[in-house]
Amino acid sequence: MNIYVANIPFKATEAELKGLFEEYGEVSSAKIILDKFTQRSRGFGFVEMSDDSAGQQAISSLNGADFMGKNLVVNEARPRTDAPRGNRGGGGGGFRKNFNRNDY
Repeated sequence: MNIYVANIPFKATEAELKGLFEEYGEVSSAKIILDKFTQRSRGFGFVEMSDDSAGQQAISSLNGADFMGKNLVVNEARPRTDAPRGNRGGGGGGFRKNFNRNDY
């Protein structure tokens, strides 16, 4: 089971996140997402647990729980889609005048 975790404190490490979830079962991986330019935490990540029932128990127990001074938001991760996110999809540009030689 892949679990989405938001509101992770910036000072938290992947090992600390993994340790938090290991109380509920075997953790295959724990990943905190980093900004690609600054390499600092973006405040969310993913935890993968091998047992779905342990994952559901972790979600129900840790959603809203205090972790290093912040209340976590924990949900089952949704699969990625190829659809554009938010308002980033296509869109027009600004005003464009069609020029011809006689305009000069």
